[in-house]
Amino acid sequence: MSARILVVDDIHTNVKLLEARLTAEYFDVLTAYDGMSALELATSEAPDLILLDVMMPGMDGFEVCSRLKSDAATRHIPIVMVTALTDVGDRVRGLEAGADDFLSKPVNEVALFARVRSLVRLKMLMDELRTRQAMAGEAELLEEAVAEAEVTGGEILVIEDSPRSSARMKGYLEEAGYDVSLSASTQEALEISQVGSFDLIITAIEIAGEDGLRLCSHFRSREATRYVPILMVLDDMDLQRLAKGLDLGVTDYVVKPVDRNELKARVRTQVRRRRYHDRLRSMLDRSVSMAFTDVLTGIYNRRYMSAHLDRKLMEIAETGKPVSVMLFDIDYFKRVNDNHGHVVGDSVLKAVADHVLESVRETDLLARFGGEEFVLVMPATDVEVALKVADRIRERLSLQLISAGPNGPCLNVTISAGVATTSDPMETPEELLQRADAALYDAKQNGRNRVFGVNGPVTPDAKRAVASD
Repeated sequence: MSARILVVDDIHTNVKLLEARLTAEYFDVLTAYDGMSALELATSEAPDLILLDVMMPGMDGFEVCSRLKSDAATRHIPIVMVTALTDVGDRVRGLEAGADDFLSKPVNEVALFARVRSLVRLKMLMDELRTRQAMAGEAELLEEAVAEAEVTGGEILVIEDSPRSSARMKGYLEEAGYDVSLSASTQEALEISQVGSFDLIITAIEIAGEDGLRLCSHFRSREATRYVPILMVLDDMDLQRLAKGLDLGVTDYVVKPVDRNELKARVRTQVRRRRYHDRLRSMLDRSVSMAFTDVLTGIYNRRYMSAHLDRKLMEIAETGKPVSVMLFDIDYFKRVNDNHGHVVGDSVLKAVADHVLESVRETDLLARFGGEEFVLVMPATDVEVALKVADRIRERLSLQLISAGPNGPCLNVTISAGVATTSDPMETPEELLQRADAALYDAKQNGRNRVFGVNGPVTPDAKRAVASD
């Protein structure tokens, strides 16, 4: 994962050390040596994350963080404070200023990179939602979403097998106005989480001898808890495992012994982010449902896809990240309509769209291009990954029967797909789609149920077929 990181520290050696470490991990690094320079760079360069020193002359890190979070242009940039301060009160002060995390020097490199990747992933998701909302013509409502996210209270699930520890956390959180549910086992936690609606899940890293990280992976794989923030409670010795947890979707953590004020500050941040995310998604669903969705399938229509793709291509100039498109259609779809009628054909179109949506990322965009043709826009995706995604979707569809409605037949449906990728911000959506369409034509001409890129086939069977010709 690539991202642009702003490193802020008044000590030249510290900046160069972090710059070298981050560059070695293929991050693009910006540097600043004082608070004012950091504010200017954050506004002009829009980094994906800021590593911010606290102890700086003039304007310290707390003030820089507070200013960034009060500015609409920069408030959504994740901030990790990096400092020699170790007092809990300093951590709480940083979190209350808006920081997403507080790492002590010397920085644990594993924890640092895991935290950076986790926060960058989260920012990419939120940026995508904000972009779609702005494109829907309601950009002015984004600030309303921020205000609505400041609601107090919330529902929290605490998973801890120690009655003493769970009772203590429950007491802390109820003092702050939250409603708390307790669970002492992973199985019970999974059951509760599927029937309740939680703003935050707090879990120990070990629950009655079971792995809390595996529990987190279950939460992330289930629709009811996929976007619920997870705060993990662990010991100092568990920091190496934390990196894996952040990769699995843990959004924050607190180290034992749990400080009351730090817990409250971290919980408040996560609940506010959850509310903002939910509000943003609700606004997006409402604003685009009529103007930008296909009535039959419920996915985006060609009009919205064209505007979205145009914006993603322009962003290449800023991010340097490639954009890929997959253009595909249903093989022999006319036969479905001729043999079973248009009602069944419509059900097949919707079922195919639903199956593809289950196979792609939140940041990808699926749209109906027209008739039985669809387009999948994959931002920040190179050609190799795009081809693998396309072939995985093709194979998944080919191996299962599609149910054409409650009383309809179950049909075997395959697709043919063409994939094109660009890193040129000057390429137009039409040009990119034309290249994908040419690859789709090749896939259909070579037997269908195949994926072709601009350089030829991807599906192993297609490669053999072309070779034999």
